[in-house]
Amino acid sequence: MPLLKTPAITLKSRKWGEADRIVTFYTLRFGKLRGVARGARRMKSRFGSALEPFVSCDLNLFEKPNDTLHRVSQADITETFPALREDLALMAGAARMSNLVAAITVDGDPAPKIFETLLRGFRSLNEGYDPGMTTLLFQIKLLGLTGFRPQTDHCAVCGQGMGVQGGGLGRFSAQAGGLVCDGCTRRRSERYLFLAPGSLAFLQQALRMTPEVLNRLKANGQVRSELEMAIEAYVTVVAGKRLPPVDFLAAEACEPDYALKR
Repeated sequence: MPLLKTPAITLKSRKWGEADRIVTFYTLRFGKLRGVARGARRMKSRFGSALEPFVSCDLNLFEKPNDTLHRVSQADITETFPALREDLALMAGAARMSNLVAAITVDGDPAPKIFETLLRGFRSLNEGYDPGMTTLLFQIKLLGLTGFRPQTDHCAVCGQGMGVQGGGLGRFSAQAGGLVCDGCTRRRSERYLFLAPGSLAFLQQALRMTPEVLNRLKANGQVRSELEMAIEAYVTVVAGKRLPPVDFLAAEACEPDYALKR
């Protein structure tokens, strides 16, 4: 069984058997991997807290032939982000980033920029930035890096070049994956969200910026509200399911309005 060594971020873990854990990692060298950590739930486990969600570690694991489940042999903590365990809003933001990466990446497909962006997102939350805004910005960036970049320059349906002209509103379709032109809007029946010119400009800028400077962007009021609804709708479509809400304390059981606008 080949030994694999790589920096890794723990995305999630679950109990397995009487003392083990199955852990999902996003790794720098191998992308998303799952591994079984034998004895991880015992009081004197050699893994300690290295397999807790949102922990960055140096990971050693063995690749098992014809099996996507690896065997974790060692995990040494490199960063722990303690604030993410002490504040519910920060924890919810980190969980959304982890859930998004877990939902829209495939096993064994390395993408160092995704690893670095996720790590930067955790650091930004841990440093006390606005958790809602930070989570929104890093979701936008992660979507772009995973091949699900929201289309803002061309019609997501027909490819026609477009923009929000004359101060008008852009029509964002989560199902189509971005802005939809007037002609395609008339021919299609799905619902969409209006994006004001300021919201569209903010989205385009967030997609262009590097993770290191992403938190320089600030938005409030209409821009923030529109983008939160658009990205929430798009993440649900891309992931194929509704992920736990970022602001779970304010979430309501009813269907959100963004899915109903036409």
